[in-house]
Amino acid sequence: MAKEPSLDNLWLAQTLYDIGAVQFGEFTVSQSAAKSPVFINPKKLISNPMALRVAAKLIDQEVQLAQSLRKPRIQPFEVVAGIPVGGLLLAVAYSLESSIPCIYPRLSQQGTGARGIEGEFQKGNRALLIDDLITTGGSTIQTARFLAEHDVVVKDVIVLIDREQGATEQLKHYGYNLISILKLEVMLNHYHAQDLISEEMYERCMQYVRTHQAPPKPPMDIADLPPIPDAEDMN
Repeated sequence: MAKEPSLDNLWLAQTLYDIGAVQFGEFTVSQSAAKSPVFINPKKLISNPMALRVAAKLIDQEVQLAQSLRKPRIQPFEVVAGIPVGGLLLAVAYSLESSIPCIYPRLSQQGTGARGIEGEFQKGNRALLIDDLITTGGSTIQTARFLAEHDVVVKDVIVLIDREQGATEQLKHYGYNLISILKLEVMLNHYHAQDLISEEMYERCMQYVRTHQAPPKPPMDIADLPPIPDAEDMN
């Protein structure tokens, strides 16, 4: 059995590249028509148990650090909730790592499953919301509101990768705190330093990040958010 690597977010960034979860070219991301030179699909982690385990450990490490501060950056919580699909995979992995119960918010009817929450919870429970990737934060806000409708309180959100397109500011506007394990700019700097992308592609990607870092003004209205896709989260 391969030796598990030390906890390192750059190791995870490298592994995401190695398994084809990070691609460069021209892609349509999120639910807008915006073209991006980089596409990220963290769901590929499920085929690499070691990398998935490291991702869960990095989340656990970040949570413990944030809660140990004199002014904690993450409030106490009783359950962890995963945004389907990618966030649910990570939430289950984190639940196994931390022994904290996991719940699954079912925002749309799927087969014989009605809208609601899968898993055991108590009214008034606080949930740490987990997703694999965040762009502008729309689906995250909707999921947090959906949980609130079922008397589950969300204050903090943790994502594996932040594409840095205004999600932090959007979530803050609605009262949610966002913490990320990896930011897109950090990943791009690593790939450039390792000669995995050309200077031209690096500059193109960095220009994309700089152009999209500012959040929409004014912050998006919940009523204006597009419907959440059935059983699928968007890159």
